[in-house]
Amino acid sequence: MGSTGNKSEIRLLGTTASPYVNRVQFALNLKSIEYEYVQEDFKAGKSELLLTSNPVHKKVPLLLHADKPPICESQIIVEYLDEIRPDLYQLLPSLSLDRANSRFWATYIDTKVCSCLHLP
Repeated sequence: MGSTGNKSEIRLLGTTASPYVNRVQFALNLKSIEYEYVQEDFKAGKSELLLTSNPVHKKVPLLLHADKPPICESQIIVEYLDEIRPDLYQLLPSLSLDRANSRFWATYIDTKVCSCLHLP
């Protein structure tokens, strides 16, 4: 799935150690969506592709889907993937209240757990 060499309609910019990037990779792999993984090396500085595609936050994960506008923030990317491939492994519940509850817990984990780790 997440190869580093082939040209794909979907590209994911990320870093290996990021739980936010891992969340998106998990969703892509679970839904069997082919994608190209583009490793960002922050020690060498952020790539021009990242800076021009995500000028507001300048961080990963960042999903590039063909000629569509870039999508940032892992929760938003996962929701997008669920919408473009609803036929396979629904990631979010179908009921509005249950989806809201899922978003609450994902945000809680992001702000309370991941932020304590000081990850990108």
